[in-house]
Amino acid sequence: MINLILPNLRNAVITAIVLTLAVFWFTTQGNVTGQMLVITRYLHVLCGVMWVGLLWYFNFVQIPNMPKIPDEQKPAISKVIAPAALFWFRWAALATVLTGLFLSMISGYMIDALSFGEGSRTIGLGMWLGNIMAFNVWFVIWPNQKRALGIVTVEADVKAKSARTAMLFSRTNMILSVPMLFCMVGQQNGIVW
Repeated sequence: MINLILPNLRNAVITAIVLTLAVFWFTTQGNVTGQMLVITRYLHVLCGVMWVGLLWYFNFVQIPNMPKIPDEQKPAISKVIAPAALFWFRWAALATVLTGLFLSMISGYMIDALSFGEGSRTIGLGMWLGNIMAFNVWFVIWPNQKRALGIVTVEADVKAKSARTAMLFSRTNMILSVPMLFCMVGQQNGIVW
């Protein structure tokens, strides 16, 4: 059984989903309204973990270690690993924002949060930070990474400049992720402003 599940990513993901559905079924006990909130919040957190996890991977692992990798081995990162990581990175960013907006809508605080209404400023600030980060992913980091990784052909100087721009905006997002996560956790734990 272990040899069927663990070596195969698809089977491991299916197993994780089945286990999650079993836990969900036993813990929500048919409360449809509660189920919708739980599912939406869970998907929001799941997507956010994927997004911020990859953001931190880029900033704490890949970027600092690229100079240590011999030139002949760098194509393994730039042609295989980075494009795959960037695929999940940008789509997780979009899914996190969409599930967060949907969650705030069905919970009834979207307008107050986005306009920094009384009692929703903490979550609102977190939402705005997340939206800025997602904008950076789709409209700054990804276009520059396509040039830096050679997905789009450009001159060497443009490639180098694009790599630096992508890195700087990725680092900006890493910085913004820390207070954004504080706001998300803070709102649910009584830090209401």
